[in-house]
Amino acid sequence: MPTDQKSRRRSPRAEAKRELIVTCAMRHFAEHGYQGARIEDMAAELQIAKGSVFQHYGSKGGLFLECYKRAVSMLPAWLDAPDEVKADGFFAVVRYWLGRTQHLVEEDWVPNRVVLVGNYGTDLELKRELNRFLVSEDPYGTLDFVEWGQQRGEVRADLDLETIVSLVDWTSSAIQDALVTEELDPGLFHRWRSQPERQRMRLDHFAVLLESAIGSDHDARAAVAAAEVG
Repeated sequence: MPTDQKSRRRSPRAEAKRELIVTCAMRHFAEHGYQGARIEDMAAELQIAKGSVFQHYGSKGGLFLECYKRAVSMLPAWLDAPDEVKADGFFAVVRYWLGRTQHLVEEDWVPNRVVLVGNYGTDLELKRELNRFLVSEDPYGTLDFVEWGQQRGEVRADLDLETIVSLVDWTSSAIQDALVTEELDPGLFHRWRSQPERQRMRLDHFAVLLESAIGSDHDARAAVAAAEVG
């Protein structure tokens, strides 16, 4: 049965209970990771039976999948950038979100942490389910973002669209994860934490590299020229 049909058949009381479970579970997964979070601790905090959690979500993996979906939905999509930023174009939006990475984590620590746990701290079977959700739902709107960039003439149209979408997702996520999680940083950011200007330079250089890879010929040449001048 499709998820929306299941939701319509649940009583308001059941929906409210599921909401409480997910909210509590997100915090536990964020604080303790997937392996460290315990269903019995969540149930004890909510003062419900452990079996009640499994009744609603089937398994710990099922509960985490729901938490991951909720966490992703709480984070901004590419085209949620302010209008004045979008007016400056595709790569201005990329720079905007990269520059706000740390601030977003401070505002949304729990959903960001749940996403990190899902991306790096779950087994392959659960990771497959998370990836299936990301591909089918495109929660960050990367496909729309890339198509928007192509319509503006800023992003190459001679390459496979899905390849560009994957490149933007993978590389941007890796950079943002390294910015906020020292364990994932190859040494580019955390050792320069006391030198914010150097971090900004590295982020700008990443945007330049991305633009040289997927930008239209004119934009790519301009990006390289700007880097050389800088």
